[in-house]
Amino acid sequence: MPNSWTGSGVDLHLDLQPGPDDGGGGRRAGLESALRAAVRDGRLPPGTRMPSTRGLARELGLARGTVTAAYGQLAEEGYLLTRTGAATVVADLPVAARPERPREAPPAAPRHDLRPGLPDTSAFPARAWLAATRRVLAAARPEVFGAGDPQGRIELRTALADHLGRTRGVIADPGRIVVTSGYHQGLALLTEVLAGELGVRTAAVEDPGHGMFREKLHRAGIAVTPLRVDAHGARVEDLPAAAGAVFLTPAHQYPTGVPLHPARRQALTAWARAGGGVIVEDDYDGEYRYDRRPVGALQGTAPGRTVYCGTASKTLGPALRLAWLVLPPDLVGPVVRAKQRADLYSETLGQLVLADLLATHAHDRHVRGARLRYRRRRALLAQRLADLPGLTVHGVPAGLHTLVTLPEGGPSEQSLLADCARRGLALRGLTELHHDPAGRPGGLLVGYAAPSDHRFPAALDVLTTVLGHALGRRR
Repeated sequence: MPNSWTGSGVDLHLDLQPGPDDGGGGRRAGLESALRAAVRDGRLPPGTRMPSTRGLARELGLARGTVTAAYGQLAEEGYLLTRTGAATVVADLPVAARPERPREAPPAAPRHDLRPGLPDTSAFPARAWLAATRRVLAAARPEVFGAGDPQGRIELRTALADHLGRTRGVIADPGRIVVTSGYHQGLALLTEVLAGELGVRTAAVEDPGHGMFREKLHRAGIAVTPLRVDAHGARVEDLPAAAGAVFLTPAHQYPTGVPLHPARRQALTAWARAGGGVIVEDDYDGEYRYDRRPVGALQGTAPGRTVYCGTASKTLGPALRLAWLVLPPDLVGPVVRAKQRADLYSETLGQLVLADLLATHAHDRHVRGARLRYRRRRALLAQRLADLPGLTVHGVPAGLHTLVTLPEGGPSEQSLLADCARRGLALRGLTELHHDPAGRPGGLLVGYAAPSDHRFPAALDVLTTVLGHALGRRR
């Protein structure tokens, strides 16, 4: 009969088959057989602490002497280790006796990671996060561990409203913020609402631009029209009349790195107000500008027509799965309902810890430190690339990556990416970010934030070696 113990310190399902009632011998044999099977098939791996004989006997309804005898027999057979005054544990069986438990190996990480859009997770503020977690748990009321608010915890929304207004010029109150389980979910919810609630059938997306925008729009049934990017950002004057929304990265265009020109900002907000269009502003790395103060968010000039998208993944780390949308008032209800349909609400404790980091300005201190590190790395990257002929570095000193284009008639993007991959270096190419790659120039997106300080120089060595060989200069 199947049994499990729950009050003895260890949970384990046992298929305990009843034996003949011979004064306990049949029950003991059944217990021994069930425990052997659990060890052999790996449910009790070596080193597992077994429950006490008293606790297991109580849970299984057996005499304590029956359990003690079963433990003794299995110890003699080499399945268990018993020591006076210590807990009984599962022994390390000989290799031949262990069950084969094939496990899928995790994908190998690149030795050197210069992909764009990734922060230095080795610098995650673990001590500040731990201190904030302790404060949150010490003050937590029981309802904190119950079902959450689909709009997000009011503590985080309040902290975000203050933080975004102070650091990015965003005009928002907590009632207009929706917390999502990551940036991808925020875009999915938004495109669902644009298509369903607002009836948007066409949206404009920067070209080149993030493929995620195109993917989410296509999934929502919205046609995508490209909006070319030049040295002044997206060509707002080319917005098609049919577009009901436009998706942009105005502070630091992805991938070219240029900010949207002030005149085009004004033209964009005028377009939205005049025709009722929706501006979707992705402020993915707006905190990082190295030659001057960061450019403020576009949302501050048209809060009633702009959706502001932010995330913790570029400042703290993607694993947190925390992002937010600052919405025009008429979109809050539809997005909250879409969030309820998606996953009810985002996890609560992380929201409260992030709210604490924002309120105590520990987040500000972390970003200032990261800004200094990334500025030094970008300067070193630019210096190393300047020694190679024919390369052009694009964009203002900002963000987490830079775009490098190649000389006409020089090596192809594909050959460089392949050579880098063979040497364990991860990069991203420009071509895939074009709406239609045919005939468009290639290039390399070189991130400088992901490696730790001590690994970054080695990654640069690999990059410049590959480029040097391809351009005819050997290091």
